[in-house]
Amino acid sequence: MRHSPTQRVIHGLRDRRSSRNFSGPRDIRQILRPEFIATVLGGVLLIASPGRATEVGQQLPREGDEIMVCGQLFHTTAPVVLWTDPGGYDAYRVERRFSDWKDASWEASKRDVPSLDTPNRYGVRESLLTPEELARVRGGGWDLPLLQKTVDQFVMHYDVCGFSQTCFKVLHDNRGLSVHFMLDIDGTIFQTLDLKERAWHATISNARSIGVEIAQIGAYPNGDDSTLAKWYSVDEQGRVSLKPPRTTSSMAVRTQPFRGRPDRPELIVGTIQGTKLQQYDFTPQQYESLIKLTATLCRVFPKLKCEYPRDANGALIDHVLDSDEWNKFQGVLGHYHVQKNKTDPGPAFNWDKVIDGAQQLLDAAK
Repeated sequence: MRHSPTQRVIHGLRDRRSSRNFSGPRDIRQILRPEFIATVLGGVLLIASPGRATEVGQQLPREGDEIMVCGQLFHTTAPVVLWTDPGGYDAYRVERRFSDWKDASWEASKRDVPSLDTPNRYGVRESLLTPEELARVRGGGWDLPLLQKTVDQFVMHYDVCGFSQTCFKVLHDNRGLSVHFMLDIDGTIFQTLDLKERAWHATISNARSIGVEIAQIGAYPNGDDSTLAKWYSVDEQGRVSLKPPRTTSSMAVRTQPFRGRPDRPELIVGTIQGTKLQQYDFTPQQYESLIKLTATLCRVFPKLKCEYPRDANGALIDHVLDSDEWNKFQGVLGHYHVQKNKTDPGPAFNWDKVIDGAQQLLDAAK
């Protein structure tokens, strides 16, 4: 079990006291010499060894699994690329990411892309704040307790793009929209904004939610195989694998080469919003990362319950929630639970796998 710095210090003191070589008060005096005194900085306990105080310009290393919440980093144990990292996707930028640089500015973008009506692709979660709270945070000054009071939904999308790079291009460059996370086919999580921001991804849920776009081509009416046939292949043994078009975005997947397979090999048929749809499953790598991300968010945000919308019999609700259900629901839900004109994350999304897996991680972390 991994311990926090504080826990490691406490365990170290206990171990030292219980050691056969512990000789009583003298050892305590040695531990409490000035050069071993613990310095509390910002609530983090730092132990200074002789001559090794925190230094000017000292680098704080990252492990590559952290997400950003109100400027604070939280581990997920999944691969994460922040918008500040090389290869990341930055939704704070006003210029288009994938156009020629000379045409990327906001002035050129509003000329070339009429659908872009504002330089910002995100906003403030103002509808849930008091005037005093809004005055405090409008410049970016969110604190974690206030955000924890505000966020209580995690919305699942599929991007109908197939790759996270294509997804960001569509959202940022073409539509003027945003989402907090994108989950690529190899399980890499891209965070594009601090979670304090109001991303534009799910209309009425934007102010209270966090969103993730899962890279996948999506679900289609039962019997319509044309799009799926372009993205999936079946070998002689009946094994299904991703066969995406070879594009710039396919080469941007961080794991190369990557040959993804659906977590369940069969074509899955189910009903969403009263329409029968067919869809291949998401990749095992996507599920693994999504489970870890879901558990992390449910732990960081107390009002975000590790649960999905269920009917009176405990079954998954397969259509949009009515206004009362939506108002009351706190947890993980699909885009189709928020909007009647949406079907993502589709009938293949394995809700029990995600929620049960995340709950197991939460139970283990207690």
